[in-house]
Amino acid sequence: MNLDFNRNEDVMKLALSDMQQKLEKIFEGGGKKAIEKQREKNKLTPRERIDYLVDRDRPFIEIGAFAGYEMYKEQGGCPAGGTVAGVGYVSGRQCVIVANDQTVKAGAWFPITGKKNLRMQEIAMENHLPIIYLVDSAGVFLPMQDEIFPDKEHFGRIFRNNAKLSAMGITQIAAVMGACVAGGAYLPIMSDETLMVENNGSIFLAGPYLVKAAIGEDIDAETLGGAVTHTEISGIADYKFPTEQACMDHIKKIMSLLGEKEKAGFDRIQAKPPKRNEEELLGIVSAEGKPYDVLNVIERIVDDSEFEEFKQDYGKTIVCGYGRIDGWAVGIVANQRKIVKTRKGEMQMGGVIYNDSADKAARFILNCNQKKIPLVFLQDVTGFMVGSRSEHAGIIKDGAKMVNAVANSVVPKITIIIGNSFGAGNYAMCGKAYDPRFIYAWPTAKIAVMGGDQAAKTLLQIQVAALKAKGKEISAEDEKNLLNEIKSRYDSQTTAYYAAARLWVDAIINPVETRKYISEAIFAANHNAELSDLKLGVFQV
Repeated sequence: MNLDFNRNEDVMKLALSDMQQKLEKIFEGGGKKAIEKQREKNKLTPRERIDYLVDRDRPFIEIGAFAGYEMYKEQGGCPAGGTVAGVGYVSGRQCVIVANDQTVKAGAWFPITGKKNLRMQEIAMENHLPIIYLVDSAGVFLPMQDEIFPDKEHFGRIFRNNAKLSAMGITQIAAVMGACVAGGAYLPIMSDETLMVENNGSIFLAGPYLVKAAIGEDIDAETLGGAVTHTEISGIADYKFPTEQACMDHIKKIMSLLGEKEKAGFDRIQAKPPKRNEEELLGIVSAEGKPYDVLNVIERIVDDSEFEEFKQDYGKTIVCGYGRIDGWAVGIVANQRKIVKTRKGEMQMGGVIYNDSADKAARFILNCNQKKIPLVFLQDVTGFMVGSRSEHAGIIKDGAKMVNAVANSVVPKITIIIGNSFGAGNYAMCGKAYDPRFIYAWPTAKIAVMGGDQAAKTLLQIQVAALKAKGKEISAEDEKNLLNEIKSRYDSQTTAYYAAARLWVDAIINPVETRKYISEAIFAANHNAELSDLKLGVFQV
């Protein structure tokens, strides 16, 4: 290995260490005092609940651990969006699990909480996975009610999705382990099975204080909506249990009884590890955007390091081809980051999508749809080629072909952002807006409309022009300081953490675990046999 590799590896290892430190802080939830309060009530934390529930010998893929990261500072923050969630296995069945975190503002729903919960329901719907809700929430965070209550992607959408999931025949199990109030009370009732923990679990549209204020009735929480009330009087809940552990043991029993449903039938054979060392993934990709050969990444992800490249000598700035990941057949679309040379002798910059590479990628995507092969996108893209030569050659037209193919593709798409994800390149390479079943980022990934240098210079020109219009002159030194300020602010908004905080990506992952995340994603996708017919819009030629 060379110096560049060693430098890249050092940067990535530092980034992973930093990520782990951030996660450890997030895992504390609302802090030690809030956790102690849970203990006093014989309650577990959401992570302890999930840890008890899931199969220990199978992976648990946490989704949205960084949701809300560095957001809502005026309100004291919202670690992990006030909800712990992911895809794991219970009694051997893969499923979605969503657990409210009562230690974070009593489990109240912030805007990001709603977005995260909806994302988990979306995963359940798209992949036909059972979903388990571990309920312990005080409801909407009232100081921000206008940002979480009425809109299409707000709190109420949760219950609409409950109804849709039920109509799709997707199992929903709700275990009420604490408060479940107001509109939130509909969630367990709209699930297939409702379980409650005695003394702690409660379900009501209005709590004792609101009942007293509204109708003058004096009543305690347990009598109003506790486990005994709802299992013996109202019939709203199906089971009651003395402890959380007993409640979750019953969930395991329910999950063990679920019948098998038809699978999509994506091809899988016995897995083989890559011949090339996976640990070397830490040193290949440059955090500074320097060129590298993406085949070095692919060969450390695919089984036996075997990769059948499609149109190897055409459209070289995008690499397409077939391989297997953990036994699953996949089609890979990856941005080539090294400088390449066309047959005509033209030099093409790595990470840029040219006419020929867009054309090739569109065709390959259609091929994978024809063959029912899931698609894996490895993003390190700076955008489409610009300039008169590309414009005259119809780069917009060829780019539109690729976007059309990605948008209308019906096979599962899994996106891994390994480097840059800039501009329309993000769209063409199946960014969040293009419905990847799962989307992950490496710690050093950057996501923005353009690179920091270009954006800062553009923004500087606008600001300087505005100042001059007001008759203010700016010195070279002031201009330099302003540029640095703009770039610093812009760069902070391009990090993987900024994206993960807003759920533009599902998780930030260790590059060495890329195979695991892709494999689990396809395993999930294979549960949904209802693939639509491929239909394309207008392709300009």
